[in-house]
Amino acid sequence: MAEKKTTKKETAVKAAEPKKAPAKKTVAAKKATLVLNAENVGFKAGDVYQALAAAEKALSIKEIAKAANISEEETLLGMGWLFKEGKIIQAEDKIVLA
Repeated sequence: MAEKKTTKKETAVKAAEPKKAPAKKTVAAKKATLVLNAENVGFKAGDVYQALAAAEKALSIKEIAKAANISEEETLLGMGWLFKEGKIIQAEDKIVLA
């Protein structure tokens, strides 16, 4: 086979073409897994208790989760622990320290 020779003009055009950005890969975010053991649930209960104590008023589940910087599932775990111990009570649609 014969090689095709490129001229200076062709190489100049190739050099002037903008380089294409590499295609972006989309990566699905991993969902955090929740570890269920007595120690972890106890820590979440502490987070919920501290959030309620700092607020000094009744809070909803979403408000507790936001204040404690934990997920709603973790909030519910901690609340279950605290309900069992009698540390929190339900006041209308919100939760307050007992």
